Amino acid sequence: MQLMKVDPRALKDNPDNTRQSQSTPQADALLLATIKAVGVIQPPVIFAEAGGNGYVIEAGHRRTRMAIAAGIEEIDVIVVEAANDNGAMRSMIENVAREPLNPVDQWRGIERLVALGWTEEAIAIALALPVRQIRKLRLLANVLPAMLDHMAKGDMPSEQQLRPISAASLDEQKEVWKAHKPKKSETASWWAIANGLTKTRMFARDASFGDDLRRAYGIEWAEDLFGPADEDNRYTTNVEAFLGAQQEWMSSNLPKEGSIVELNNWGQPQLPPKAERIYGKPGKGDCTAMYLDREGKVQSAHFRLPEIKKAKRKVDPTAPGGEDTNEAIDVAGKTRPDVTRNGLDMIGDFRTDALHEALARAPIEDDTLLALLVLAFAGQNVSVDSGSETSNHLYGSKRFARHAVRLIGESGKLQFDTDTLRVVARSTLIDALSARTNRTDSGIVARIAGDAIGADTYLPNMGTEQFLACLSRPALEASCGGRSVAPRPRVRDTRAALVEHFKEERFVHPSGLFAPDDVKMSEWLAKNTEHGGDDDDAPADGPMGGIEDGADGESDPSIEAELVDKPHDPEGEVGGNAADTELEELDEADADTGTEDPDTAYGIAAE
Repeated sequence: MQLMKVDPRALKDNPDNTRQSQSTPQADALLLATIKAVGVIQPPVIFAEAGGNGYVIEAGHRRTRMAIAAGIEEIDVIVVEAANDNGAMRSMIENVAREPLNPVDQWRGIERLVALGWTEEAIAIALALPVRQIRKLRLLANVLPAMLDHMAKGDMPSEQQLRPISAASLDEQKEVWKAHKPKKSETASWWAIANGLTKTRMFARDASFGDDLRRAYGIEWAEDLFGPADEDNRYTTNVEAFLGAQQEWMSSNLPKEGSIVELNNWGQPQLPPKAERIYGKPGKGDCTAMYLDREGKVQSAHFRLPEIKKAKRKVDPTAPGGEDTNEAIDVAGKTRPDVTRNGLDMIGDFRTDALHEALARAPIEDDTLLALLVLAFAGQNVSVDSGSETSNHLYGSKRFARHAVRLIGESGKLQFDTDTLRVVARSTLIDALSARTNRTDSGIVARIAGDAIGADTYLPNMGTEQFLACLSRPALEASCGGRSVAPRPRVRDTRAALVEHFKEERFVHPSGLFAPDDVKMSEWLAKNTEHGGDDDDAPADGPMGGIEDGADGESDPSIEAELVDKPHDPEGEVGGNAADTELEELDEADADTGTEDPDTAYGIAAE
């Protein structure tokens, strides 16, 4: 065995190499970036070809190929004697016995690099990882050592769970870990651990009051060092003082005809009875309600009170003396949908995360990738300004420019290789396609794309308390079918049994799968075939669906502004508070009558 330097282009591939499958473009791009940053760390292993005609690679085919792509003219290699099986067994062992670095060891390596003077951005470039991933791993510095030992086994919490864990003191973590420590060979209930350590944070960016009220209520801001760099990350855990200052600010800034209202069980302002909420520009005589949402932000809603009208009466000739009788009105019963609005929002987030993960990791043929790019342009969140009569501006078009830059050479002309093009195409699709139930929704094309690349396999386990709380009684009991879980008399008991059952089994609700149903697919095809895909024929359930156009065919800008200003979670985090509340009330009704109040259930769905 000896170490020598050779031109990587002179090495020959081993026909007996165990790893014959092509690696993914993302994996190759990662290896290429690390080689460009720090070189080939582990020298490939080679042996002399029979007859002395050159050298054959025994281990390190990808390293050699990426070194050539990086333009390296000479690399270190280890020369060994040729085996009688042409290195087939050693190639098998080298690939099978390798174990990836667990996240805890990755964090320890990152901390060592930081101590040596590396910045988070430089580490991210060298490892071809997002800076956000580097910062997430650095949260482990504040985690209890006993938790770290468990995480090193591969059982890691999500970023949303890791943040409250790392923000708590070690004494608090120790107490919660003692209560929720998993048994041997079991996974930890990170959700319960994070929930036990969660402290509500009220952020300075959400405060309407100024420094005078802050000082009056004794509020001191702390800094979230791991928050986004472009946001105000100051916060306080003194929730009572924060809400008190917000309430006083609202009292001092109430508009004329304004009032302060509370939230109802579904997180909406509790307007006066029979009041009609106005989502566009309020008219003369309309009222304004100010309220605090569940994040402590000051919000306002406009509403209109109904005019007082005399009830119409008709004379019943058969009644004594021809007395008036009220006309009977038959109100049809309203039923609750299988999945509440909050559940549909969760499904939209689940689909989007699964679709993006599939676009980043799943094997995709080049022709399918090209078809997906064409499909993405049909998304209802994308339109192109080409000067034609039917074109609009591209929502967020600047975010695509960072991908286009990678295809332009120093001369200002297109200059790229096939692998780079594949990576850029996937990244562009990730930015373009979304299934979230807000203005970024691409519509049915996102579901078609996810179905085409098998994104269903990347959907998370939906058998959680938060999601199952969004299902109606029939849908919940249907989830028991084919499983060793029998429906209980009380909905909450059925839900608890399913949550326990799905800890050992992955559950995806049928409504969460990507493949669109035949009816919606046929409607979409017919509509876009007949009208040529004009923007004004977007599906009614899209982000602008249900908005009435003005007389000139243009959408009301005040309504669009209301939608744009409507708060939503950029991280895709989904809370289950509204669903928990509504199901608790329905559970009580189930315990007494065995049925759900249809009017109440419909009200939940409508909200």
